[in-house]
Amino acid sequence: MELLTQDEYTSIAARLDLPTGAFIDGGYRPAISGQTFETVNPATNAKLTDIASCGGADVDFAVEKAREAFDDGRWSRLHPSDRKDVLIRLCKLMKSNARELAVMESIDSGKTIYDCETVDIPEAIHCLKWHAEAIDKIYDQVSPASDDHIAMVVREPIGVVGLVLPWNFPLLMLAWKIGPALAAGCTVVVKPAAETTLTALRLAELAMEAGLPRGVLNIVPGGGAEVGEPIGRHMDIDMVSFTGSTVTGKRFLTYSAESNAKEVVLEMGGKNPAIVMEDAENLDRVAAHIVNGAFWNMGENCSASSRLIVHKDVKTELLERIAHHAKQWNIGDPLNPETRMGALVSEGHFTKVCGYLEQADNVVIGGTAKDGFVEATVVEVPGNDAVLAREEIFGPVLSVIEVSGFDEAIKIANDTEYGLCASIFTANVKRAIRGARAIRAGTVTVNSFGEGDITTPFGGYKQSGFGGRDNSVHAHDQYTQLKTIWIDLADDADEAVD
Repeated sequence: MELLTQDEYTSIAARLDLPTGAFIDGGYRPAISGQTFETVNPATNAKLTDIASCGGADVDFAVEKAREAFDDGRWSRLHPSDRKDVLIRLCKLMKSNARELAVMESIDSGKTIYDCETVDIPEAIHCLKWHAEAIDKIYDQVSPASDDHIAMVVREPIGVVGLVLPWNFPLLMLAWKIGPALAAGCTVVVKPAAETTLTALRLAELAMEAGLPRGVLNIVPGGGAEVGEPIGRHMDIDMVSFTGSTVTGKRFLTYSAESNAKEVVLEMGGKNPAIVMEDAENLDRVAAHIVNGAFWNMGENCSASSRLIVHKDVKTELLERIAHHAKQWNIGDPLNPETRMGALVSEGHFTKVCGYLEQADNVVIGGTAKDGFVEATVVEVPGNDAVLAREEIFGPVLSVIEVSGFDEAIKIANDTEYGLCASIFTANVKRAIRGARAIRAGTVTVNSFGEGDITTPFGGYKQSGFGGRDNSVHAHDQYTQLKTIWIDLADDADEAVD
């Protein structure tokens, strides 16, 4: 899609009809309490609108409608090809409304319009389409059988699913979750992040227009204590998928244990290492990958390359090249298509990131923060025990750690409570493979930064993940139950003789 000018995007933003109500049982409605919360544009701090501030009663109502929709089979027992057709129609509607969604996403989150137009919205559409196309291509199984039995292993939708979303990729993370959940035949109750609610509400409206039955997709806006915890503790929700911080994710395990032992899938934080060895080829290209990994989406990315573990022999040259590439990551109005880094999502998060910057003793690049915007920043730290090397900052801050060899680099890479993503840059193929195997992370890229694509599972080791994976056909597993159907074929007459 061809990008517009800043003035054209600003004009679109001014004309948007922003959703304000919860979306439950096929339509918008106010919170039962009548309460609302204000949502603002983090780049300007200007009020966008007031959104329904839901609570436990709204969660109960949404779950009731989702359960009705699941039990009567309007979606769960619909033929797979019919479910696919509805989701494909939704993708087409998203494509025809892509620019509206991109602008809405940008003003709600502080993300650049460039990323929203070229990455977030197209990838969200691609994700939903991919899972839709998989609906009638995932086969069940028949186990090895004797002459006297057949055993079928079949998948069934798990039921009513609670989906709790992060604020850093609002629409894309919604697609990551509702794609496989709806493909499996589940009904869902979604809690978007309070900071970024708008596109989830708009997508639900488009889903109804595409023919998704009432009660199948419900959006319940509100805070974590008011909506997230009631979802986690609800006795009639069969499974919860959460993406967000490790601290919050762990709470859902407690909620499950103290309620109905619902299944829980968690995708949480990261402190992801990028290892650059002395034999890495084309340091300029390496620097471009490091910068992209560290500063894309303002570093508000659980898979961000936030630790650069670099061999001492190439550190100086690599940092010079990183400085060159970092200059291209300018900050500015997110609706300017030439802006590469927008505003952090909220005043509270901006304050948190600034607190980490205050602890930086050796700033190599950047370090400036003002009015919700943070410059691309590179900080040298004395070792992996430094706060900036251990804690997830979730901002555009890259911590640099010098090493003398491969084994030391791998040891430092694994010296973290997280294990989401990692990168290793080396010209030695054997070393690359040994390193990829040795690093305890869900995704390891070689000579590049990335997360794989829709065909590859995404999730983490240790405190980065629990219970399942997003993306790929493996994502469908968490939204289904496996059932064994055993059929006895023994002849009754033979049994009588025996």
